[in-house]
Amino acid sequence: MRDLTLHFCFMEEEKDKAVEQQALTLATEAGHILLENGAEISRVEETMERIASHYDVDSENFFVLSNGIFTTGHNFANVEYIPFKGTQLDKVVAVNQVSRDIEKGRYTLDEARAALRRVRAMPPKPFWEQVLAAALGSAGFCIIFGGSFIDSLVAFVAGFLLYVFVLKATAPYLSKIFSNICGAAFVTLFCLLTYRAGFGDNLSNVIIGAVIPLIPGVPFTNGIRDIANEDYIAGITRLLDATMVFFGIALGVSLTFLIDGRISGGVIALEGMGVDRVTALVPIQLAAAFVGTAAFAVLFGVPRRYYGHCGVCGTIGWIVYLAMVRGAGSNVVEATCLATIAVALTARELAVWQRCPMTVFLISGIFPLVPGAGIYWTSYYVISGRLRDAMSAGFTAIALTVAIIFGIVFTTDVIFRFLKRRRKHRQAAS
Repeated sequence: MRDLTLHFCFMEEEKDKAVEQQALTLATEAGHILLENGAEISRVEETMERIASHYDVDSENFFVLSNGIFTTGHNFANVEYIPFKGTQLDKVVAVNQVSRDIEKGRYTLDEARAALRRVRAMPPKPFWEQVLAAALGSAGFCIIFGGSFIDSLVAFVAGFLLYVFVLKATAPYLSKIFSNICGAAFVTLFCLLTYRAGFGDNLSNVIIGAVIPLIPGVPFTNGIRDIANEDYIAGITRLLDATMVFFGIALGVSLTFLIDGRISGGVIALEGMGVDRVTALVPIQLAAAFVGTAAFAVLFGVPRRYYGHCGVCGTIGWIVYLAMVRGAGSNVVEATCLATIAVALTARELAVWQRCPMTVFLISGIFPLVPGAGIYWTSYYVISGRLRDAMSAGFTAIALTVAIIFGIVFTTDVIFRFLKRRRKHRQAAS
């Protein structure tokens, strides 16, 4: 009898070990998919803990970095290196839903593994949809930065050709940094040639709009959010990654201007961005913000049903920005900070309403405020030998970046926590 009891206990212990191992493997797989497709660290940790807790496994067994997951258990240890492959936020949404369903008891371990395999097999957006989105995004942001309809048309073509070039010629064969250098050089050359041929009213507006698809919105935004969540190593790593992409874009633009200057006898003279009176009208600006933001939702792999929501999020931020600059007479740094807060609050409300990760709306919605123009002007002034102007443009770009960081951190760390405490008090009172 005693032997049977010991045997039974041994079998139960082995069964518990097997469940623990399967649950931790499942949680790690979910975290892997999230991390390589653009989720912030807190989202990865929360999802993994939710899955492990449902299967009665200690949820304090995960350590997540920007490119790796360390998982340990009583009889389990695993380390995975996870390179960032690209942004597919539809996979982030899908894994989030799977974890919620696991928490509600809708999946066994085997069914949950099968569900994650289906998520991993989800294809990226079709080629035609990505290049069309890049074209629309370039055209929309060209108008936002003051370009005319003619400038916007040239930017549309440039953005289209840029993404064809990136998807077919550089991304599959080159590193991310060198791919961005080549992409920025290619699209700058195209804009220079079309401008010299008589197409476009303001070259600067066209180039800035055209290079926008290369701007690293995901690592930039997630780096800020990781810092706000006190994941400093991951946050700094992602911001450094974004900085290197910015540097690659600037280098590609600069090299093209230098080569053009050598051939033509001097760097083409540019004096700031023009502001077209027609496209500066508020309805056109808001329409351009909506189209541009929704277009980048496509490039970030957002599920199609959320394209419009992302457009609304970006438009609300741009409304606040225009109101502060044109109506209240604020400077661009103050306007950017308040617009960032508006975008973050809108993203949170959309996330609650749609039961979807806030990242989906925040990354797309913040894009009109990212200081892409500052990078362009800093590069141009450096190769033109106007170092004082370069320092001024660079300082402004840094100040705008700090304003975005402060806006997101303030919203996340102060406003969201205040609202969360208030909700808890109301629940306790009721």
